[in-house]
Amino acid sequence: MGKLYPVGIQNFEKIRKDGYCYIDKTEKIYRLVKTGSYYFLSRPRRFGKSMLISTLDAYFQGKKELFGGLAIEALEKEWKQYPVLHLDLNAKKFDEPEDLIRLVDRQLLIYEEQYGRVGTDVTIDDRFVSLIRNAAAKTGNRVVILVDEYDKPLLQSIGNESLQNEYRNILKAFYGVLKSMDGYIRFALLTGVTKFGKISVFSDLNNLEDISWDRNYFDICGISEQELQDNFSDDIQALADANGQTFTQACEQLKADYDGYHFYPYSPGIYNPFSLLNTFKKRQYGRYWFETGTPTYLVELLKSHKYDLYRMAHEKTTSDVLDSIDASSTNPIPVIYQSGYLTIKGYIPEPRIYELGFPNREVEEGFLKFLLPYYTPLQETEGGFAIWEFISDVKSGDIDSFMKRLQAFLADCPYEMAKDVELHYQNVLFIVFRLAGLYTQVEYHTSRGRIDLVLQTDSYVYVMEFKLDGSAEQAIAQIEEKQYALPFAKDSRKVYTIGVNFSSETRNIEKWIAK
Repeated sequence: MGKLYPVGIQNFEKIRKDGYCYIDKTEKIYRLVKTGSYYFLSRPRRFGKSMLISTLDAYFQGKKELFGGLAIEALEKEWKQYPVLHLDLNAKKFDEPEDLIRLVDRQLLIYEEQYGRVGTDVTIDDRFVSLIRNAAAKTGNRVVILVDEYDKPLLQSIGNESLQNEYRNILKAFYGVLKSMDGYIRFALLTGVTKFGKISVFSDLNNLEDISWDRNYFDICGISEQELQDNFSDDIQALADANGQTFTQACEQLKADYDGYHFYPYSPGIYNPFSLLNTFKKRQYGRYWFETGTPTYLVELLKSHKYDLYRMAHEKTTSDVLDSIDASSTNPIPVIYQSGYLTIKGYIPEPRIYELGFPNREVEEGFLKFLLPYYTPLQETEGGFAIWEFISDVKSGDIDSFMKRLQAFLADCPYEMAKDVELHYQNVLFIVFRLAGLYTQVEYHTSRGRIDLVLQTDSYVYVMEFKLDGSAEQAIAQIEEKQYALPFAKDSRKVYTIGVNFSSETRNIEKWIAK
């Protein structure tokens, strides 16, 4: 019998009883429990947040037998049993406030059957107050509160300000109970994808400790390099064998595809657990995390804010920006960062600036392929194939063919983009060349009205200059004048210089010259 991988299983008790592999996070959990009592943690989806909450649930229920052989077994002496209220806001659809109230109502009812209900309570926050009081009275112990996906209703209503305000008011009153019932609460943890304006939902909860950026807990969810090597070296070997790789090659590909999440400056990289477990289970590399949720709300944000995608992948920002999201926010970056499509790549301490980028190849390729049909006339199913044909032409030195393909990518400029043609053509070129860069070497620079680009394959080097409303002749002259091709003068590969002009009138490439 091979190893059991807990893909899609988020229940700690089931994992332990049924013999699924479990990465021991209990030492960190013990520290969390013993050093504070109110916490908030944000991580991208499918990153192990529900698993963390389920583990805490079992721990606070005193289920010592589930923790045999884990770090916490030697640390915990008491195994005291507390009443645990475990709420989960992860519903498929939040179309109206009643959806949220019904979801919470169903979960409160289960606990009210156990601990009693006050008949005069009407609102979910009043019922929550009574429930906490009753649970403490009935058991003689303070209460543990675990809330998973606290922000799901807010995430689903991005862009709908009135609905978001209604959700916010409901949740603000509901979560506010944690502050007013402080004396009855032993421990509380709220998890979600985003830090939705601490200002709004958590404005009264100044006692909530945010561990999302805490270096002590950077690996409380996800898988570190050390954990990967300690727990999965046999799996890496099996994956390597199945894909005709050496052990080292498999390690390198796993790192390139799934590692690279940084949850504070200089932190070691963290692997996406969902993608790793799927890769080991199926013994093939895939875009597992990306395929489980389509970031349509992110694309809407990028398009409605006329966002420069080149900037997105080279973003520099402050922690204030990364920390705040609001319905009326005009900056899509915090949502994209907190959703896991961008991560911290560098940090400049003096002005305290964070440099962001795609965490890994899975996210970069998945995100850009997902964007293709929104920015080009290609249908979703054609995107990957069209890019592959483009790359094949680039690799075989067929300049006219790949330039014609580029024209096809730029055809039919979407109506809402027509007002800013320059941004549109820059975005399309960015998507196409960034995807090509996963299989070739691409250096890409952009400034007002022009782009310069170097594309390298095993046999060819293309030095390209793109102009907006200039001429292909000017573009090629600029390459020569600035000596862009000079670094490749002694190169054994064939070097081409290509000048391209883009016309804002026809909204496409009007002419190119190759030398």
